[in-house]
Amino acid sequence: MIKRIQWSFDQWEILKYVVRWFLLVIPVALVSGSMVALFLYLLNQATLLRWNYGWLIFFLPLAGVVIVALYRFKGKNSEAGNNLVMDEISKPGGGIPVRMAPFVLITTVVTHLFGGSAGREGTAVQIGGSMAHYIGKKLKLNKDDMRILLISGVAAGFGAVFGTPVTGAIFALEVMAIGRIKYDALLPAFLASVMADIVCSAYGIQHTHYHIDFQDTLSGSTAFLHFDLPLLLSVMVAGALFGLAGFAFSELSHIIKSLSNKYISKKLLIPVIGGGLVLAISFLLGTRDYLGIGVTTPDGTGVSIVNAFKAGGSETFSWFWKLLLTAITLSTGFKGGEVTPLFFIGATLGNTLAMVSGNPVELFAGLGFIAVFAGATNTPLACTFMGVELFGGEYVLYYAVACFIAYYFSGHTGIYTSQRVSVSKANLNNSVDNNNTLKSIRDHKRKRKG
Repeated sequence: MIKRIQWSFDQWEILKYVVRWFLLVIPVALVSGSMVALFLYLLNQATLLRWNYGWLIFFLPLAGVVIVALYRFKGKNSEAGNNLVMDEISKPGGGIPVRMAPFVLITTVVTHLFGGSAGREGTAVQIGGSMAHYIGKKLKLNKDDMRILLISGVAAGFGAVFGTPVTGAIFALEVMAIGRIKYDALLPAFLASVMADIVCSAYGIQHTHYHIDFQDTLSGSTAFLHFDLPLLLSVMVAGALFGLAGFAFSELSHIIKSLSNKYISKKLLIPVIGGGLVLAISFLLGTRDYLGIGVTTPDGTGVSIVNAFKAGGSETFSWFWKLLLTAITLSTGFKGGEVTPLFFIGATLGNTLAMVSGNPVELFAGLGFIAVFAGATNTPLACTFMGVELFGGEYVLYYAVACFIAYYFSGHTGIYTSQRVSVSKANLNNSVDNNNTLKSIRDHKRKRKG
């Protein structure tokens, strides 16, 4: 009888918890989903304008100066972007200015309008994080509840911008610390991500659909394994290369930013030089396919994420050129996310590997799409679920193998320097102490080399 009463009491408390967080995340999801919808609409319009008026790209250096000046003189601490949101979740106290949301929305659209190679995830995460912090302050939440609401804001932004609500929730939990997931925010993050995606879709926003039409046929002596063993071995090798690509992108971005700040004394010159380099490299390559977001091209031909899923839809080194131009763009003051460019890098690298090895192009493009992202953000579980949400669950084993291996081969680096290391990757680096940020680990390595 006592056990039955205790059971009823526990379920009642759980019900109250669910209802409370459902009500708390509703405003976060409504505001974040609406702002992400506005952002995606403006981003699409900016891309169309740049395609129709190609001369706009020549103003990229000037646009960079305006962006850097805006953040420098009016942005407060919002310049830190995603890292500020993560710092506030891990060690609250600094606060997130509400102006972060409109600032990053406008400046990201400007970056894309004039041809900067950038993405959209960073903008959505900052919108969700800043709106969640603002709502939490108005509701006078305590630190623990504020932390959960901030994680929910990150989930809302990510889930809405890509149309992947399950991935959005897992990403928000997994990205905070390498090797550890705390489930206290699981339900609020999931609710926020699902509702924000619904709100965004209600505005008529449509996300790009990708297809993997490859059919895995099993035969021979290994058919009892329920997977293609030679193909799985190829996926393992590709996963390592995807991880190295994520590592290269993260490291190159940090190096460019560090060198720019060290050797260019006048900070407003940094985006001028960065924008000039992006344009110069594009003209030397004889294509504008690596400018902007890269999901598709004006006439549907050329190199893009969509075309990378087709045989011959990518050049051999397309992944490298997108990696280079995005690293320059985002490290010299322009705004936007890293994830969609990582999709481009991964999909085109997967295309190249498939063409060289004779493996199915659409499968390897899809694996690269999610695995390079997994390596650069240290979120293998979220990226595996993203594969399921975007491509279907039939080849989830290959998704997991590629993402998990990429996660390890990216090492202790990543695009988010405020990400903390809770558990070192396979104890590969004895100098990695628990709860250190990737920035502190990087600084420690630099001092040792110096």
